[in-house]
Amino acid sequence: MWNPVSGLARTVARTFPRIAPAASRLFSAGSSADPPEGRSGPRPVRVAPPWRILFFGTDTFALRSLQKLHLARSLETGKMLIEQLEVVTLSPTQSSELPVRKYARMSRIPVHDWPSLALCDHFDVGIVVSFGCLLSDALIQQFPYGILNLHPSLLPRWRGPAPIFHTVLCGDQVTGVTIMQIRPKRFDVGPIVMQQEYAVPPRCTSDELGAMLAETGAEMLLSTLKSLPECIENKREQSKEGIKFAPKITVAMSWVNWEEQTLEELDQLNRAIGSRNGWAGFKMVVLKKILSAADFYNGYLHPYFQGRSTSNQNVGRFQTHKPETKSRKNVKRNWIVM
Repeated sequence: MWNPVSGLARTVARTFPRIAPAASRLFSAGSSADPPEGRSGPRPVRVAPPWRILFFGTDTFALRSLQKLHLARSLETGKMLIEQLEVVTLSPTQSSELPVRKYARMSRIPVHDWPSLALCDHFDVGIVVSFGCLLSDALIQQFPYGILNLHPSLLPRWRGPAPIFHTVLCGDQVTGVTIMQIRPKRFDVGPIVMQQEYAVPPRCTSDELGAMLAETGAEMLLSTLKSLPECIENKREQSKEGIKFAPKITVAMSWVNWEEQTLEELDQLNRAIGSRNGWAGFKMVVLKKILSAADFYNGYLHPYFQGRSTSNQNVGRFQTHKPETKSRKNVKRNWIVM
């Protein structure tokens, strides 16, 4: 269960002895003030750093943002940017530990398993990066500044869980990063708080583009936090034009029709999958029947019409090779009986 005075909240209590007896009481800073002693009331909203942040994330893309937040607790001026940072992530699997969980554990950042959350109203803002779970309206309302989501596309283009994959697959020359306020029940539809374009490098793979956008997005998060109230005040609704969806990657997306797809389309699929060396692995090839390794010429795919000037070189084809079978000659044996 959630412990409202866990992690850095205990550090605050030790650093400021005069409030230690009330460690369970919410600590406020900036220009806000606590309710008078003995009186109850709504928690004051901070209007300036340092912020108390609850981070939601799982994978390597989210990891870069968490690293930036953890390492940039103070501004260049020496003032604190982040006072409290805690993490919500998925439960560890038996096969491996999620990158966000592993980093938080090594950095001694308090970690909480989704969805076992209690009250979160002692945080100022939530930050979601590559989390993949819908958050309820009741949870969102506990944060005075709502919950921000870092999404690697220029919303409303490529809403959904796989924007980088579809950016590369469709050959987009320009993409970007969007920071928005999330809304319940639907992904990627909230108002835009900050947005920045990013040119897609030529022949870039999805892994390479993901690393670049993760770095850009992490820097954008820091910029947003430096002027959080102003960014929230100047947010804008997403356009109703240019909406594209980026659904989850499925096996069907990896099917290749050699008679119809051009070499350019095959190259984009290869880079979207994340191949760095120009080759893609195939688990199965179907040509009226499932082919075995013996059906391929030297074990490699290659242009079927290579060397023929009259052929369309932009059409991807392959040639199968069946080795000649040598007929066995009847060998006459003479048996000698001793």
